[in-house]
Amino acid sequence: MENVKLLNNQKIVRYILLIFLSSILLTLSAKIKIPFYPVPMTMQTFVVIAVGICFGYKIGLATVSLYLIEGILGFPVFSNSPEKGVGLVYFTGPTMGYLIGFLFATFLAGYFNFNKNIFTIFLKLVLSVSVIYILGLLWLGNLIGWEKPIFHIGAKPFLLAELFKILILTLLAKKLIKFRKII
Repeated sequence: MENVKLLNNQKIVRYILLIFLSSILLTLSAKIKIPFYPVPMTMQTFVVIAVGICFGYKIGLATVSLYLIEGILGFPVFSNSPEKGVGLVYFTGPTMGYLIGFLFATFLAGYFNFNKNIFTIFLKLVLSVSVIYILGLLWLGNLIGWEKPIFHIGAKPFLLAELFKILILTLLAKKLIKFRKII
């Protein structure tokens, strides 16, 4: 009985450490900007989806939730923070829909089965990333007004970079999903 309790405690500690380290990785992915046309690319969506694939939807959701809570509490974890603000003020700004979309994308990436053919994997990843942009555009439209060119502001500049990241994840998905067995 004591051994079972010890194993459960070790598993919980391992999960907490994994969630914390993954939230740090997500923060780093938000801060590193890669020159890309027409706008610089961060690797946030790549890491959000990769965390879901690697660790499943439960640990993925816990990771993204921790990341969002850290940002809401004022830690400069988001892209463009602290330069453009921190905390709840930054969170409820133009990027809130995208940040909330991270939760849904992580869930989908963690829930989907990636043991199929490469085309099916690609479509599942496109769906996962699309949720981020759909929620982001919905929030952005409500915030700045629907008469503005919402798609051209909040999605179009990023689509080429997203396609690049999705293609990389498509090639890596079958390898990344093996991490679920380790944890």
